[in-house]
Amino acid sequence: MKLTDHVDVRNFGKPYIIAELGSNHNGDMEIAKKLIIEAKKSGADCVKFQSWSKESIFSRRKYQDNYFLADDYRSRNDYTLEEIVDEYSISENELLAMKAFADEVGIDCTSTPFNQSEADFLVSEMNAPFIKVASMDLNNYPFLSYLAAKQKTIVLSSGLSDLGEIDRAIKTIEDAGNRNIVILHCVSTYPPADQDVHLNNITTLMRAYPEYPVGFSDHSIGTVIPLAAVALGACMIEKHFTLDKDMPGWDHKVSATSDELNEIVTQSERVCQALGSSRITVTESAEKIREFRRSVVLTRAMRKGERIRMEDMDCKRPGGGFKPEMMDFLEGRAVNKDLEFDHILTPSDID
Repeated sequence: MKLTDHVDVRNFGKPYIIAELGSNHNGDMEIAKKLIIEAKKSGADCVKFQSWSKESIFSRRKYQDNYFLADDYRSRNDYTLEEIVDEYSISENELLAMKAFADEVGIDCTSTPFNQSEADFLVSEMNAPFIKVASMDLNNYPFLSYLAAKQKTIVLSSGLSDLGEIDRAIKTIEDAGNRNIVILHCVSTYPPADQDVHLNNITTLMRAYPEYPVGFSDHSIGTVIPLAAVALGACMIEKHFTLDKDMPGWDHKVSATSDELNEIVTQSERVCQALGSSRITVTESAEKIREFRRSVVLTRAMRKGERIRMEDMDCKRPGGGFKPEMMDFLEGRAVNKDLEFDHILTPSDID
């Protein structure tokens, strides 16, 4: 299933599932190939890398500080931050090889660029099916304009941003002549507490931007929250993916395993089937309706010519006789034959 199957449709359909590989290959392309194979086996529609290099993601000051979020490289003696970034990055040649391998496996492949040259490569050399914009770049409006001008579908993560920033980002992309946008609700905490996920923001984004599909970039643990996002109408689910949660690296512990990703894929299909239509219709069979509905029955035996009083009637299963709402109509009518206790009244029983 291709992303282009989703960009022009409304939400509440089968979601496009992205296995976010990020740096979970740990700089080893054999691991990357295994990730691609397992993502395909799990039912994902796409694998996504991140194109950063040590030159494009951090400034020299960051490397001098030698500090990254909760992993303080100043207290480590095995790696500096600069060394680990360099080791875990993926080169252009490696990306091309992984794209070719993904094509052989039969799964979409793209990456997130962090500067203009990386974006140029994704479009002109890798022919990526879409460009994913990381949450950190949502307010990088000159970069968004540059990406939008390439006329590829833009998948925009909204972590770290308020609605005003999201609105300006979308307008920036539109002003560059690109209206192929997918908006992803995202919380850029790894992992977020449940109360910080705010899945209702999916509904907010759908209402604010009814012309664009809305999805969810997930950093939670497990499968429940992305499945809940599908129930809210997420057209796309992006989930970090790993071979082993205990591998060294940044994102493995918050990533889905093959079993978890497969559960997201298969249960998403069930959720979408169960959502069905917003039009209220009767789906039960005529036999089921007849067996579960009630008919008017007599509470006593009656002789021909007797008139039915309200206390002579009750309602019991099955259906097929007079419906309960016909009791007012039946009151005062005469029966045209002798009838037994608990008899189900039909039109042939009255004058």
